[in-house]
Amino acid sequence: MPFGFALARPEDAVAAAFLILSFVGTGTTFLAFAALAAKRGLATDHRGIKSLYYLGGLAEGTETIIAFALMCAAPDWFAWIAFGFGALCWTTTVGRIWHAVAVLGDAVPPPQPSG
Repeated sequence: MPFGFALARPEDAVAAAFLILSFVGTGTTFLAFAALAAKRGLATDHRGIKSLYYLGGLAEGTETIIAFALMCAAPDWFAWIAFGFGALCWTTTVGRIWHAVAVLGDAVPPPQPSG
């Protein structure tokens, strides 16, 4: 959707690019932590039983749908909504990095195969 706004409204391209970059940050930190947690045998059922370590955040699915709905309902406010929601995404990204350092920073790395 942000890319569509960038195409339809070139004046909002920077806001759309910022939002897309923010999504990359949240997705990357989510998946990176899950991969590192799996390598170390960490698991949690805090948010229900999942196939990977699910690390929550401030800006997730419901909030994204609300932001997208607001963007469609008020396209002239797209840039404000995109920058605001992007900032929430970066808060999530920084929180996930902080959590990963706190949880994995002192963790013993998995044994390396000899060979």
